[in-house]
Amino acid sequence: MMDRIAELLGQLADAARHVVAQSHAADRAYENKADVGLDPVTQVDRDIETALRGLIADAFPGDSIRGEEFGRTGQGARRIWSIDPIDGTRAFICGLPSWAVLVGVIEDGAHVAGLIDLPMLDEKLIASGGKTLRNGAPVATSGCVILASARLSTTDPYLFEGTERDQFERVRGATLVTRYGLDALAYVRVATGDIDLVIESGLKRHDLDALVAVVRGAGGAIGDWNGGEDWDGGRIIAAASASLYAETVALLSA
Repeated sequence: MMDRIAELLGQLADAARHVVAQSHAADRAYENKADVGLDPVTQVDRDIETALRGLIADAFPGDSIRGEEFGRTGQGARRIWSIDPIDGTRAFICGLPSWAVLVGVIEDGAHVAGLIDLPMLDEKLIASGGKTLRNGAPVATSGCVILASARLSTTDPYLFEGTERDQFERVRGATLVTRYGLDALAYVRVATGDIDLVIESGLKRHDLDALVAVVRGAGGAIGDWNGGEDWDGGRIIAAASASLYAETVALLSA
């Protein structure tokens, strides 16, 4: 079954790339879903999710599908396919390459497989069976074990407010270097050994469900700010090692 799931994840990435290749400038114009601030969505987001939903429903008609743009179908199914058709739509509308197509597979509450596809960089990461492949080749985290040597990333320096900002600043001040604005690319780089730590807040399930299996399949650790798996809380740490994750949790809680 996991081989079939991994095969379908590859097909989903190809389908999403086809939608992007066939899109026009008008399809990339955005609407703002937010009452305050910016939460952009484009026709390409919708077209990708529609295409992916169709393929999943054909292959696994009894499964549940949960997507950013069109909600959830198949309530009560053991297996859920969680879709973010374009993670990093702000990057997409700015012509930056860090946006990704995300698909996570959750079975009986456990993240068993995931896809992070970076079409503009031609990198396709698929996790299944406890391992992560990039374009068919295994990847591994750096194995970094201490904050003093860690390369840190978060999407936006203004992501955190109040107490969360103070917590993040403690960790940032303890690390080697910090980079911003990478969206899902940051988690890819944890899996490929180029970044050691990502800390974020305010993520939705479609933002993070694909990341869990990909990071763990490369030997990394991923969980919430308290050392657990409160995925609905949206506060996520992805680290190159269990030791680095534990040190980060401890400093966030200090």
